[in-house]
Amino acid sequence: MTPETITAATSGTWTLGDLVVNRIGFGTMRLPQQGEAFDVDAVPGDRDRAIRVLRRARELGVNHLDTAAFYFSRLRSANELINSALAPYPDDLVITTKVGPCRDSSGEWQTHATPGQLRGQVEENIRQLGRDHLDVVNLRVVGTDSIAERFGALAELRESGLIRYLGLSNVGPAQLAEARAIAPVVCVQNRYGLGSPPDQDAFLRACGEQGIAFVPFYAIAGAGREAGASPDADGDALLTVARAHGASTAQIRLAWSLHRGPHVLAIPGTGNPDHLAANVAAGALRLSDDELTVLEALHRNGGTD
Repeated sequence: MTPETITAATSGTWTLGDLVVNRIGFGTMRLPQQGEAFDVDAVPGDRDRAIRVLRRARELGVNHLDTAAFYFSRLRSANELINSALAPYPDDLVITTKVGPCRDSSGEWQTHATPGQLRGQVEENIRQLGRDHLDVVNLRVVGTDSIAERFGALAELRESGLIRYLGLSNVGPAQLAEARAIAPVVCVQNRYGLGSPPDQDAFLRACGEQGIAFVPFYAIAGAGREAGASPDADGDALLTVARAHGASTAQIRLAWSLHRGPHVLAIPGTGNPDHLAANVAAGALRLSDDELTVLEALHRNGGTD
């Protein structure tokens, strides 16, 4: 099989509530602009190309999209691109969005939403996506303060039918426990990849034990974050494993994250159709025990040789 013929179904499936998704999904953060995400001076991405990428993702079996109303550039909005490319939406497509962060019309970050402002953010996502509800909404958190009031506000919107399922982003175990005491949590989306701190390994395992999906972001980019991955981050061990599979180091990073547990979902993002096919194909990679041992040593060493 070539990358162009491998579909997301080869990665296996996980269930968010009662929504079955393939474990390789697609993150839309990079679609609205060229270069670094959230750069107010970024050049807007090519709209037709972004729409082709989204439609190609569907052709490759992707049925889990990650988005947010704050994913936008001067001329492009990820939600609008999804709406234009994929509506009317297929029954099996699950769209996960995030609320909490806020950017003004110029793209500058503002104070995170209060409990009373979260409904407006939910309704804005609904409007942009052209839906009557949202499949999954993650509360994006900054800091370690209590999230009870904000998560409680989303739980009320879930009860009213505007949201199917709730998740969390950028949280720790105490915040997850706090949220679960209020309403069910189907996923946790945290920064995670080769070289992540040991506490995130423990948290990943704990999510699996509780039947909660763990969804890494920056699994490829690592320390590059919004700017993307740096080839300089790839050491000899990672390159050796990649060559053994005829794969890129980015594919090995994705495959490694999926090997961390059946509850781990991947949401790599790109505006490049070739990168999209390669990311999806990473779900078909099966790493040997010896390779996992090598990568585990790399991981424990902070991701460097």
